[in-house]
Amino acid sequence: MNEPLHPLTLSEILDRTAHIYRSRFLVFFGIGTLPAGFIFASAAGIFAFLTWMGSRTKHGATVPDASLWIFLTALLVVVVPLGLASIALGEAAMTDAAARTFLGEGITIRGAYKTIWKRGWRYIGLYTWQILAITIVPGAVFLIAMFGMIALKVSGAAANDNSPLFGGLLVVLMIILGAAAVWILLHLCLAFPVSVVEQTTAWTSLKRSTLLSNGTRARMLLLYVLGAVLNQILSWCLMVPIIIALSLIPSLQGQAHAKLVGVVALFATYGSFFAVKTLIKPLYGIAFTLFYFDQRIRKEGFDIEWMMQQAGMLVSPPAPDPVLDSTQVTLLPDAQMNPAEIVIAAQEPACLSPREVLMERTPGEGNA
Repeated sequence: MNEPLHPLTLSEILDRTAHIYRSRFLVFFGIGTLPAGFIFASAAGIFAFLTWMGSRTKHGATVPDASLWIFLTALLVVVVPLGLASIALGEAAMTDAAARTFLGEGITIRGAYKTIWKRGWRYIGLYTWQILAITIVPGAVFLIAMFGMIALKVSGAAANDNSPLFGGLLVVLMIILGAAAVWILLHLCLAFPVSVVEQTTAWTSLKRSTLLSNGTRARMLLLYVLGAVLNQILSWCLMVPIIIALSLIPSLQGQAHAKLVGVVALFATYGSFFAVKTLIKPLYGIAFTLFYFDQRIRKEGFDIEWMMQQAGMLVSPPAPDPVLDSTQVTLLPDAQMNPAEIVIAAQEPACLSPREVLMERTPGEGNA
């Protein structure tokens, strides 16, 4: 990072995000490919199993109950936890790479994953807390409310009741819970930058994210909206040519191949979805890391701390535990100062220095 730090507008954050992503495209794309590739492979396996099961049922054969239960058990016990872990580690690696690039350090795919691997369980726990707060709790509230209305026999809940009350209440409830989920997301979306850069625990990262995000949530909401629009545009740009190409293949014309064309089109749709997600995901990781540093500049004077460190005036005393609330910063005299001047010690807790809080880099890592 060659330019001085200063508070950024949304347009400046978007411009710098695009610049960072473009300058290190292969690295960020590679970091995002690993978790997205695992999810895509798992989804493809599930799709293949369901297709096989449907074909056997169509020809009169029955799928053994044991095979179905083994598949469901493997899905719940193996695939789902590994999927969550891969997404969490990918999120942390993306944040680590974005923070190092912002601070002017070199990054590699291997280096990003190697540094976050040491604290992998922390990031998996953090992602689990986020999923629980943003998705699981609102979903559970919705199901409880729906079954509660059914138990209370609200008008329209019965199959032979045409009253719109039940459906209308469900729509209103979905809107309220959706808004609540977005509100929680905007509070917690800086948790990964906090945890990766400051090396704090999952719960501390969530609390600090709530504090840092105050005052910039509207800008982050606009970023999500722009990302969703870009995601849809790119998805259609990939899917439409595939569908047109399938319709023009002579060997796939006619009713006999209609099912095959449908299967291929569905698979292509999911493939394009994951391809676009892999392409878009680094933009979110970089942008929220920039939002994190921007909020620290606005609220904590991170730009002044950075300039002091660059001038060699900021030194941290040896401390075995690099947690946020146990760090003391000492100002050492410059070589040109009068020897009679005393050393100034700031005893108040301060945020960790950026190059000290980032995880140790492995020897021999380059810039590519």
